[in-house]
Amino acid sequence: MRFTLLLSAALCAAAPAIAQTATPPESQVVDLSSKAIALRSVRGEGNATDKVAALYRKALIDAGWKAAEIEIVPLDDTAYFIATWKGKNPALGPIVISAHMDVVDAKPEDWKRDPFTPVVENGYLYGRGASDTKFDTVQAMVAVMELRKSGYVPERSIVLAFSGDEETTMITSRAIAERLKGARLVLNVDGASGALDEASGKPAFWSWQGAEKTYADYVLEVTNAGGHSSTPRDENAIVQLSGALGRIGAHHFTPEVNDITRDYFTKAAAFVSDPLLAAAMRAFAADPTDKAAIAVLRGNPAYVGKIATTCVPTIASAGHGRNALPQRATANVNCRIFPGHTREEVRAELEKVAAEPAMTIREIDPEYTTDAPASPYDEAFVGAATRAIHGAFGKVPVVAAQASGASDSMWYRALGVPSYGASGTFMRESDDFSHGLDERVPLGNIAKSLEYYRLLLTELTSK
Repeated sequence: MRFTLLLSAALCAAAPAIAQTATPPESQVVDLSSKAIALRSVRGEGNATDKVAALYRKALIDAGWKAAEIEIVPLDDTAYFIATWKGKNPALGPIVISAHMDVVDAKPEDWKRDPFTPVVENGYLYGRGASDTKFDTVQAMVAVMELRKSGYVPERSIVLAFSGDEETTMITSRAIAERLKGARLVLNVDGASGALDEASGKPAFWSWQGAEKTYADYVLEVTNAGGHSSTPRDENAIVQLSGALGRIGAHHFTPEVNDITRDYFTKAAAFVSDPLLAAAMRAFAADPTDKAAIAVLRGNPAYVGKIATTCVPTIASAGHGRNALPQRATANVNCRIFPGHTREEVRAELEKVAAEPAMTIREIDPEYTTDAPASPYDEAFVGAATRAIHGAFGKVPVVAAQASGASDSMWYRALGVPSYGASGTFMRESDDFSHGLDERVPLGNIAKSLEYYRLLLTELTSK
C-alpha cells in the first residue's frame, strides 16, 4: 500500500507530459519500471532478482504472451529470464534484446531519497536501477509487447534475455550467451545510447556501441608480523599499502585510440556545447599524444574512461585491533582495460607502479570476465538503427562508440555473436549517476523511444 500511494503521488507530481497526456504504453513504462526499482535485486541475502523476473513475466502474460514462451531459470542466488516470440522462419537466427535485472547495492542513509522507493519528480524517475538498467529494460520490453499486440508477425524470432548478476559474477550472463549463441545479433539496451544537449535538453546525438573495455579486479596485499602499537616499526602494512595505492591512484595509463573511438571523438565533438571539450576531442582523435587534449579529457568523468585503461582502488581493509600493529592490509583495484591489452599486462604494470616489494598483487575471479573482440561493422544493423533513430527522433547524428564499462555483450562477442549497445534512451551526461547517489533517468522521450524500437525491430526481424 505504501508503495502504491508513493507511486501514485509521484506520478501526479511528474512533468505534464507524463502525468496528463501519457499514452497507456508510456504510463506502463513508468509504472513497471517503478515496480522493478522497488524490488531490491542485489546479490546476497534477500536478493529479489527472481521477483523482478516474475514481475516481467506477469506483464508479458497480461499482454497476451503464453506462459510456455517465458522461462525464469534459478541459478546460484539469482535467476535469469528468457522470453521468446517465435518468428515464422525458425532457421533464421533470432534478434536478442539483452539487459540485466540486478543492480548495485545502495545505502539509504547516503541518499536524499530512499534508493528502493521509486519517485517521479520534475520529469525524472529516481531510484536504484533507474538508469542501470531497469527503465531501459522495461522500455524495450513494452515496445516488444506493443509490436506483438499490433498484429505484426516477425520472420525472425525476438528473444528477451535478461541476466540476473551482470553487476557481480555474470554467471547468468555467460549461461544466457551460451544458450543463444546462434543469434543473428544482440541489441544490448543496458544504459542510454543517446545524448541530450546539456543546455536545451534536446537529442544531440545517438551512438551505437560496438566494443567495450575488459573488466578486471586485482587484490593487493601486504602482510607483517604485527605487534604492540606502543612499539612501532619501520614496516607497517597499512602505511606500505597506502603508499602503493597512492601511486596507483596517481598513475595514468597511456592514452590511445582505435577506429571506433577515433570515429566517436571526431563526430561527437560537433555536438558538444563546451568548445574546450569539443576541441580536445578533435585534437585527441588526430593525435592521442596531445598533452593539452589529454588533460581536458582526463578532467571530465564522462571521457576519462574513453581514452585509456583506468584502474582505481575501490575497497580497502586493514588491521585487527586499535592497539596493535597491522598484520595484514588488503585492497581491491578495479580496472577497465582498453581493447588490445591483456589482464596480465595490466597486472604487471600495476605491480611496477606500486613499487612496493612487500606487496603481492593477483587477479581475482577471472572466470567472471572474459576478453572479447569488437563487434564487426554490420551495415544491416547500423543502417536499420540509423533509420529507426531518424524516424523516431528526427535527423539526430549517429556515431560509433566504445563503452568504458563492461556489459553482458562481452559474453556474446566472445562466442562470435555480434552485440551492439542500442538503447532508445537519451539523457544528459551530467545526469548519469549509475552506481552512484540519487540515480535517475529522464522520462520525456518515452514515446519516441518506443517508436525507435518498433522501427528497428520491424526492419531487423522482417528478413
